[in-house]
Amino acid sequence: MGIKAHGQMPGRVNRFVPLISGFIVGVVFTGILVWQLMPSMMLVVHQSRYDSVEETSKQLKTAIETNGWKSPAILNMNKSMAKNGVHMDNQIRIVELCNAAYAKDILMTNPEVSTLMPCAWGVYRAKDGKVYISGMNMGLMGKMFGGNIAKVMGNAVSKDEKQILKHIIQE
Repeated sequence: MGIKAHGQMPGRVNRFVPLISGFIVGVVFTGILVWQLMPSMMLVVHQSRYDSVEETSKQLKTAIETNGWKSPAILNMNKSMAKNGVHMDNQIRIVELCNAAYAKDILMTNPEVSTLMPCAWGVYRAKDGKVYISGMNMGLMGKMFGGNIAKVMGNAVSKDEKQILKHIIQE
């Protein structure tokens, strides 16, 4: 009997090989899919209602401040790059924004994310001639970090950003 039981073992193992192989292939395929989609999911891009990078940047700064945030600077990337001998045809600005209360809430529990602060939006003229605003997907970022970061970035910051952009972007 010991030999017969031993002889049946390879049959049971062989039935699980396709199942295990399918599972492994599925995990690898899902990983590759997430890796390919992640960049487009991490950035959110909106078309501006305004025809110029300057006007969009100005309106964005005003909306940020009207909604209780601070906008410490609008960085002219074209001028910054030109100082280093690099000239770009398309206009690009970085509009910084910060909410000290949200920043404190996050930094008290997770100081390592200070590298993400202050927040910023990019404003640029694309090759199609239209002006766009790009930013990090704060809702997704919050979910990825979890905990207090998810609470602040995924909820409060994400809601405030929608309100700030409301009258600036094309719907």
